[in-house]
Amino acid sequence: MQSVDVLVKGRGAVGSALALSLAAQGLTVGMAESAPAVRADDIRTYALNAASVQLLTELKVWDSLPPDAACPVYDMVICGDASDDQPSGRLSFSAWQQGLRELAVIVDAAALDQQLATALRFSPHVRNVSADTPAGLTALCEGRESAARAALGVGFDAKPYGHSAVASRLVADRPHQGVARQWFAAGGEVLALLPFDRPSPGQSYGLVWSCHQDKANALLALPEADFERALNEATGGAAGLLSLGGTRAGWPLALARADAVSGPGWVLLGDAAHVVHPLAGQGLNLGLGDVAALSRVIAARETWRPLGDERLLRRYARERAVPTLAMGELTDALQRVFANASPAVRGLRNRGLDALDQLTPLKRWLTQRAMGL
Repeated sequence: MQSVDVLVKGRGAVGSALALSLAAQGLTVGMAESAPAVRADDIRTYALNAASVQLLTELKVWDSLPPDAACPVYDMVICGDASDDQPSGRLSFSAWQQGLRELAVIVDAAALDQQLATALRFSPHVRNVSADTPAGLTALCEGRESAARAALGVGFDAKPYGHSAVASRLVADRPHQGVARQWFAAGGEVLALLPFDRPSPGQSYGLVWSCHQDKANALLALPEADFERALNEATGGAAGLLSLGGTRAGWPLALARADAVSGPGWVLLGDAAHVVHPLAGQGLNLGLGDVAALSRVIAARETWRPLGDERLLRRYARERAVPTLAMGELTDALQRVFANASPAVRGLRNRGLDALDQLTPLKRWLTQRAMGL
């Protein structure tokens, strides 16, 4: 059996980007899984930061996306949970005030996956191989349920939130103008509207509604008209009248981190290494950050050092330790703060949002961290 320099297990966005990045260095890369079929009903969207867009541009993938598959976010409005005796807190971010072209870009997940698959087919250093192909380095990008990670005996400390995310595509009766909106409600509920151009250009949103498992199940089971009624009540008309523009899907939420992300001859990336709450939209950005970091480490390695050298891979682990831990702790802390139903805590967090909205330097720092700058 012919060996490869790197064996990539996992054909999602992270695994595909890693294969392209390492192949660009002239390494032979084996993909251990066949490309998944593109689903016509795929309603997933990714919120990508500047660092992720830069990586995909370097991989010759970004500029190949259809024009309506990527929508810039120019402004973001975050609202706390109002009550009869307390107003809602409000925090806003503006690309113009930050001197940026955009805060993020919302991308059609299926379109990105398709372009990555096309780029892989045309890469002369990438080929489809069996899962037991000998390799100098095995990169596990299989997601949170990684069987290969479990086979290595690597622990995956998962903390279920007891919540699920309900996702869909929406169409509004007025233009979104590139404004993303997010509502925090009692019990740790988070509703996010991500401006998008599919199915209706300029008037669509990607919905991510994170709530308690029982409520999520109920929302998924509601007839369309009742779901739209609940959605419009929750958003209060801030984005206009919203209607469903696609199917609904849900998945459980958790905070998770692998006990180790590297070892002799193997390395973990993406959700196989870490999972965070989606309230900050940083899941894929963390995974693509892993890709960029591992690619840099491999490109800078000593000529005599093998790809699977444990000391080499520790450099990657050290580089990614702080960003992934910090994002996991930040999203977890925010979820816990907004899950507290105490009226006193509700007042404090709403006042905190209002106070932060006035602190321009801190807002600029938060924006730069989220964008990977």
